[in-house]
Amino acid sequence: MRSGASCRPGRPRRCPCTVTVRWPPQECLSRIAASAGPAAAEMPGKRVIAMSQVQRQPRPTESVWDYPRPPCVVPDARRIVVRHGGVVLADSGRCLRVLETSHPPVFYVPREDVRTDLLIRSTRVTRCEWKGVACYWTLEVPGMTVEDVAWSYEEPEPAYAALAGHVAVYPGRVDSCTADGERVLPQPGDFYGGWITGEVVGPFKGLAGSAGW
Repeated sequence: MRSGASCRPGRPRRCPCTVTVRWPPQECLSRIAASAGPAAAEMPGKRVIAMSQVQRQPRPTESVWDYPRPPCVVPDARRIVVRHGGVVLADSGRCLRVLETSHPPVFYVPREDVRTDLLIRSTRVTRCEWKGVACYWTLEVPGMTVEDVAWSYEEPEPAYAALAGHVAVYPGRVDSCTADGERVLPQPGDFYGGWITGEVVGPFKGLAGSAGW
């Protein structure tokens, strides 16, 4: 789901989560956790997979229809680089991914690894029923301005506290986003901010006719 947009409840796809469930059934995350090796561990009461050391291995295929709803948060050790206008906006190997049914993951970059001096808070504010209130950021680099290029949850809901201090970027609004050197494709349409990497398969929400997914 496009973080910051009004989140709409939908019927779970293959994962019978509800808003009151803090942790998705394990089968929804087995392939995701497998790529993290034995360091993966569940944290009861939170929608986060804690990994003290994420190991880089060939990543198994992930279907967005195996992701849970409400979404969960997993750490990701791939090197994420965001560039625009000849400037590196973000460069990090310690990001978080938010996984939600029908949507490509969204990468959240630690604020310390983002050129926040290039970001100006915009007037736009929206609310997600699960993650909380999102604020938006406009990018200003020499010779250009990109409105609402990124968003963040300054005070997320308790179940998503891990997102505090992180910034997410719309891959379709910058020159390039890469994950370990792989160029990321943006989620279809301009309404959502998901990142499509090689291991993630759809169909993805955002395509024509997918509004009810």
